[in-house]
Amino acid sequence: MPYHKPIPGSKDKPPISSGIGAWVEAEKLMNLAFVLPCSVLICWGIGVWVDHLLHQKWIGILGIIVGSVCGLIYVIQQAIAAEKKAAVEDQKTSEPTDQP
Repeated sequence: MPYHKPIPGSKDKPPISSGIGAWVEAEKLMNLAFVLPCSVLICWGIGVWVDHLLHQKWIGILGIIVGSVCGLIYVIQQAIAAEKKAAVEDQKTSEPTDQP
């Protein structure tokens, strides 16, 4: 199959209006505030349920630890992705234009 050169600028997404884009970014950041407590609560609940099934006392604590680690990993990944996106956007705006 022959290789076709991509159309220049075809990968660029049309910019979302600034109002909607701001709401989308705010929603992403608000999502981070709920991920950590929800992951801890869900894993703790699963741990307590498994405690009752296996007649143990320590699995609920393990669920809290696992939920905390999973929530923190997700939050850190999202923070790194947001930082990279901001750096790319800053780089695009700081590039000089070729027009005189």
